[in-house]
Amino acid sequence: MPKSTGAFLSEQLRQAVAAFRHGLHVVRQRGPNQIQFWFIALGIGVAAGFAALGFRLGIVWLQSTLYGTETPQFLHSHAERLPWFWVLAIPVAGGLAVGLILHFFTPDGRVRSVADVIEGAAIRDGRVETRAGIASMLASLITLSSGGSTGREGPVVHMAGVISTWVSNRIHADGITGRDLLGCAVAAAVAASFNAPIAGALFALEVVLRHFAVHAFAPIVIAAVAGAVINRLEFGDVAEFSLVTPGALQFYVELPAFLLLGLVCGLVAVIQMRALFWADDLGSNIQENLRLPRWVRPALAGLLLGAIAIWFPHIIGVGYETTLLSLKGELLLREAIVFAIVKTAALAITMGGRMGGGVFSPSLMIGALTGLAFGHIATGFLPDYSGAPNLYAFAGMGAVAAAVLGAPISTTMIVFELTGDWQIGIAVMVAVSMSTALASRLVDRSFFLTQIERRGLHLAAGPQAYLLAMLRVGSVMRPLEQALPSDEAAARDLMARGLHVSPADTLEAAMPVFEARELPFLPVAVETDKGDLRLIGLLHEVDALRAYNRLLAATAAEEHS
Repeated sequence: MPKSTGAFLSEQLRQAVAAFRHGLHVVRQRGPNQIQFWFIALGIGVAAGFAALGFRLGIVWLQSTLYGTETPQFLHSHAERLPWFWVLAIPVAGGLAVGLILHFFTPDGRVRSVADVIEGAAIRDGRVETRAGIASMLASLITLSSGGSTGREGPVVHMAGVISTWVSNRIHADGITGRDLLGCAVAAAVAASFNAPIAGALFALEVVLRHFAVHAFAPIVIAAVAGAVINRLEFGDVAEFSLVTPGALQFYVELPAFLLLGLVCGLVAVIQMRALFWADDLGSNIQENLRLPRWVRPALAGLLLGAIAIWFPHIIGVGYETTLLSLKGELLLREAIVFAIVKTAALAITMGGRMGGGVFSPSLMIGALTGLAFGHIATGFLPDYSGAPNLYAFAGMGAVAAAVLGAPISTTMIVFELTGDWQIGIAVMVAVSMSTALASRLVDRSFFLTQIERRGLHLAAGPQAYLLAMLRVGSVMRPLEQALPSDEAAARDLMARGLHVSPADTLEAAMPVFEARELPFLPVAVETDKGDLRLIGLLHEVDALRAYNRLLAATAAEEHS
């Protein structure tokens, strides 16, 4: 029987009062902690923003000092007028300095970058290496200032991670809080580096945290806005590339061309990524075979870069001037193709030489050149029904960068924010969607996740693949004192057959043995001073599965909170 109107209104009023009281209770109990966390996020955002700004200004100052120019943004035009031996010597000296820094302050001579931040978010409770991170920042600063052909987002992101790690350690943050603080720092650093607060927030969520949990959104946005404000206090409210709108998209005629451009850019991005990995493997092979000290490797890479820069100074630094010329459509077809090839080679040499830096800015340059070359060809077929060729440069810039980063959403946004042009959205979105769809099937999702995969950590496959590597046998096993005599005897029999694990092993190594052998447990043994094995416990499959399930549940709860 339906309620009367009065009873219905009375019930609604009662529910509204109950909801209001519950809201007051939540604000009183949890509000202060939440507001306190937002202030911490704001502080981290300000610190990361100033760090990113200082890094950028440091590059400008050092480039101006080394190359003797007052306009580092247009460095390649100035470098064309310098003596050839000076163009050659600067990258060599920079590479030598980088090699010495990394040799003495990192355990492996490798620069830390975005991939290490993603790894820290996934398996280290939002922490990154501090000492190696500071050394990597200094090395990348020298690389970008002395002829290295990379970008500044990699060291900036890791430097932000160092700041959040320091804060997380001081407040003893748990994994969820540590990851949220890391996301705040990264968002602020990207926003401050490129004057792109929307893209900074999305980059932190899409690339670093790899989820869009609601609880993380507000503090990350606060930090991103703080980073953008710091950038604008120094450079003003201007886009990174100040350009005139290239013209309207001739939708029905040109849309298929942008779909094809996306596929071409996806292939270019895959070639770029594979070139970087091939160069790194080649450099390691040469270093090992010639028994070169690891500090020599960046200097040799600098020598190659200097030799290329004598004829192609466009490769020096992030390539701002060449990217701008591409977006303006002021390069010929042959120039766009040659510069894209040379920039790819220079980027591979820089990264293969372990000089440091990031891949985002070079990807923007290579994408803009690819798009412009494609635009010259595409508009030549139907010149009366096509837009400007540089419209394709805009779309290509986003398409290659999105495929390399594996971040279609944040890359699309950052193209809009870098250019200040929202009228080319359809072209960029179409090209980005096609390039990422193709490239993600030819590599492990992105350049960063492929880097991590090459280290043996399977982040690209999702939590179900990498969480087992986070659990040590020693934390899950049952001590020998709790084992039944029959189980202990069976365990010693298995040890005699060579089936055992150590406390330091991960469940990633143990679970395939359970599956292949169909055993209820595995012996856990340690090696004694005499070289024989001593049984200390049993790893039961059911215990391993329970621990794994708890981690999966916690991860799912965080991502959906």
